[in-house]
Amino acid sequence: MEAVYTQGIWMAESLQQKTSNHRNLWLTITLFGDPKAAFLLVFPFTYFISRPTGVKVLWVAAISEWLNLVFKWMLFGERPFWWIGESHLFDNKQPNVQQFPSTTCQSYFHAGLFSVLALVLSAAPYLLYAAMLVAVGLSRIFILAHFPHQVVAGSIAGVILGIVLSRRVPGGRSLVFLSVGLLLGTLILHNGLQRLGLNLSWSIPLAKKWCSHAEWIRLDTAPFSALTRDCGALLGLGLAQRWKPGGWPLSRAPKALSLAISSMGLYHINRLPLPVQPQGLFYGLFFLKFVIVPLLVVVLVPGLIHLFTHRKKE
Repeated sequence: MEAVYTQGIWMAESLQQKTSNHRNLWLTITLFGDPKAAFLLVFPFTYFISRPTGVKVLWVAAISEWLNLVFKWMLFGERPFWWIGESHLFDNKQPNVQQFPSTTCQSYFHAGLFSVLALVLSAAPYLLYAAMLVAVGLSRIFILAHFPHQVVAGSIAGVILGIVLSRRVPGGRSLVFLSVGLLLGTLILHNGLQRLGLNLSWSIPLAKKWCSHAEWIRLDTAPFSALTRDCGALLGLGLAQRWKPGGWPLSRAPKALSLAISSMGLYHINRLPLPVQPQGLFYGLFFLKFVIVPLLVVVLVPGLIHLFTHRKKE
């Protein structure tokens, strides 16, 4: 694989040098590859346009990121920004590349998420979907987050996963049990693999060692944060569907108002600082943070808007 990795590094260098004037554009595009964007931006936006589509988006985002975490443990995939130093192949000639705050993001972008949007909306977005997939993939190479072959493999797997998962979304009670099952099952798997002698946290020391800015390494980009985010979002979605099956009946204007208020609420939830020590407390609060996300979007904000508009009409 050395030849594949080496060619990937030179491709990233060439991309950075030839498109350096478009750096801000790449950094904006790569935000769509940030797992948080699926939960905090794409989910509320699609939910208030099409309720079933929004539910599918959250479902696919959570399961695809969870699978990414499990496969990461199994496959031990390298990352460009640390492989440059760890391989020692570039000691005599260092590539002229730059790291960015998003470089240390621990997840692949949600190709499956984009496939859901293309499948559900109409035939026209397929061209937009393909263009977005290519743009996000190139942005991940640009910021040294992934090698080109990882981007291609992740795109193909994500498209297939999005198509398969979007065919059937579990109901409220099933999502609650699934969330708990995924959380407990992953912890058991993690413990079992560690007992077999596998160091599943091998990527964290490498990221800390080779990241150009120590402050870019945060607990919310660690693998266990992805696990708690996914399980929390599924639990919240399951509870929301049990408490208000079918959601609140809102017309176009109340939906737009609900989207605006939900977006502001999610923005402040995302910015809420969490204590990093002890780590168990951090992960517990991080879990609760993403339980709140679907509850806020599906139940709380639309419920308040519905109550207000209903009383006004009376």
